[in-house]
Amino acid sequence: MRPVARSAIATGLVLLVSQSGVAAETDQGAQLAATCASCHRLDGGGTGIPSIIGLGEERLTNALLAYRASESSNHIMHVIALSLSDEEIASVARYVAKQGSNPR
Repeated sequence: MRPVARSAIATGLVLLVSQSGVAAETDQGAQLAATCASCHRLDGGGTGIPSIIGLGEERLTNALLAYRASESSNHIMHVIALSLSDEEIASVARYVAKQGSNPR
């Protein structure tokens, strides 16, 4: 096989793998956000429990980490945050933050 062909195939495989990784992370973020939506409306509306739409990724991440470490007081959020890994927290925060930047 020619070096050019090998290089093109390798580049294609790298792109394919990286795109599937992004899709998998988006799917994970969406699945986790569905849990959030059972209390926090993801359309930005509602009263009582505050919406998390419009909060930035860093703010959401810091809030979940604070609940997990019992630095913020809320028993339900503490239990939910304890059930999430650091990667899951990052994934759901990234997904929800992007939802706030999408026009509806």
